[in-house]
Amino acid sequence: MNRNLRALIVQACHNSRADPSGSTCNEYGSAGQVVVWHREFLVGYLKLILKEFTIHMQHDDRFPEPDSASAAHSQRVVEFMRERIAAAGGSISFAEFMQHALYAPGLGYYVAGASKFGVAGDFVTAPEVSRVFGRVVARQVAEVLAGLDDGAVFEYGAGSGRLAADVLGALNELGVLPVSYDILEVSPDLRERQECLLRDEVPELMRLVRWVDGPPEDFTGVIIANEVLDAFPVERFRCTADGVQQICVTGHGDSFATIAADAPGIIQDAVAVIERDLGQALPPGYESEVSLGLREWLVSLGTTLRQGVAFLFDYGVSRREYYAPDRDGGWLRCHFRHHAHGDALILPGIQDITAWVDFTAVAEAAVASGMEVAGFAPQAQFLMGGGLDLELQSMESLPAKAQLELSAQVKTLTLPGAMGENFKCMALRRGGAKVPSAFRLTDRTHTL
Repeated sequence: MNRNLRALIVQACHNSRADPSGSTCNEYGSAGQVVVWHREFLVGYLKLILKEFTIHMQHDDRFPEPDSASAAHSQRVVEFMRERIAAAGGSISFAEFMQHALYAPGLGYYVAGASKFGVAGDFVTAPEVSRVFGRVVARQVAEVLAGLDDGAVFEYGAGSGRLAADVLGALNELGVLPVSYDILEVSPDLRERQECLLRDEVPELMRLVRWVDGPPEDFTGVIIANEVLDAFPVERFRCTADGVQQICVTGHGDSFATIAADAPGIIQDAVAVIERDLGQALPPGYESEVSLGLREWLVSLGTTLRQGVAFLFDYGVSRREYYAPDRDGGWLRCHFRHHAHGDALILPGIQDITAWVDFTAVAEAAVASGMEVAGFAPQAQFLMGGGLDLELQSMESLPAKAQLELSAQVKTLTLPGAMGENFKCMALRRGGAKVPSAFRLTDRTHTL
């Protein structure tokens, strides 16, 4: 571990023990943590990482070539797309293209069997960066569960299963286990991987784990959705002097291209809401996207959650940032073999296609569905306010190599140039559930 970071933690613990309230670094529960101490740790840590903030990026212009099996799979998806385009009369909406590329049965990126997460996949999520992420999330989950009777945990799209394993393991250590841990996973391959990981790492807790085919009804407990919202298919649009156009996808030789058509009313209405909130019209030629399925999903979430808190983790910004003048072109992001780029029309079925999240839209839909925004913060502030300091106390007992590795992981999770600022956490609550303590120090709900 970095020597300055170790000194900061030791000093924070020393100050906590000296606090007249009697709070100590070993006490569990946000109510037992002194806000002043958390603020001292946060300010000191921010100063430290900003002092050390030097990002070395390796630029490699060579785009990786898919292996033969992946290329063959992508070609099957291309043929599938061509059939859909022909059946639709020559073009399909971008949202339909994205839906097929990600979720077409047996073909889509998320339902086919290729590795997606970690070094062997296309991208890395926060739970794969460090187990500290899941353990901090578990502390916040424990706070909510402690105030509920027979609370459960429900996770949308559990990915590799890493987050579920870390949350369950930490909850077991904290003595606050849920009555069940349910997972909704659309990919049979990922479901199998999740089960293998959980059986290997928390076999004694498998009695709590269930895979379900749909969200529960009348749910009490905690809902977790890590990088779920960015995978919703989005509609692409272009503003012109004559109105709003819908960007569609058509065939172009051996590949695909975009064409524009008059936008249907639902897209025109969505753009009108954006322009109303911005207080001005988007200029002619401006292109971006809008996630029409987001509201429907949040309505379903509001119907599901009777009492408790939903934690939504994703990369995103407020509406004003999302549709700022300098963001002409939108926020699409594709991932293939750890190369991020913006061409969604290549490599269908073997690359991830995502769009950053308009968290203002999330908040609006949540409130309209009867939920309350309990907090909104960048990932770095969520982790620091949620118990990162407590998790780092054990670092001094680790071997030097492990300390360095964990220190690097924490920097990836918290540095502004890494995942600390772009990734956000929004908490939604209902039924009088406790406001998570992670938002005591930083809550940007007012910026939405």
